[in-house]
Amino acid sequence: MAKTVEGLYYSESHEWVKVEGDVAVIGITDYAQHSMGDLSYVDMPEVDDELEAGDEFGAVESVKAASDLYSPVSGTVIEVNEELEDAPELLNEDAFANWIIKVKMTDRSELEGLMDAAAYEAMCAEA
Repeated sequence: MAKTVEGLYYSESHEWVKVEGDVAVIGITDYAQHSMGDLSYVDMPEVDDELEAGDEFGAVESVKAASDLYSPVSGTVIEVNEELEDAPELLNEDAFANWIIKVKMTDRSELEGLMDAAAYEAMCAEA
């Protein structure tokens, strides 16, 4: 069963979103990090990059795979988690405690298209 955190939003491409005011804190799910294995690299956008929902914003790489990251929401990147540049394994240790980017959202209604924890768990169970 996929480990989830209540109160977050989830995308079909295995990103999670935590909403703090008009900022979306975005990371990858425990299911994603687990299926990739030991992460060796995280590719992140630049601060001030503009993202549209569904846009690729980076990638995570492990010994066995590389996986693109997709923004669940539209907005402007206001912060990247620089700790991940030197320690991508933080995502393996706790995928929900270690975010990748923060985005100032331009359209909160996009959150309605994302899943809650129960729906995400059900999707993962079918995989």
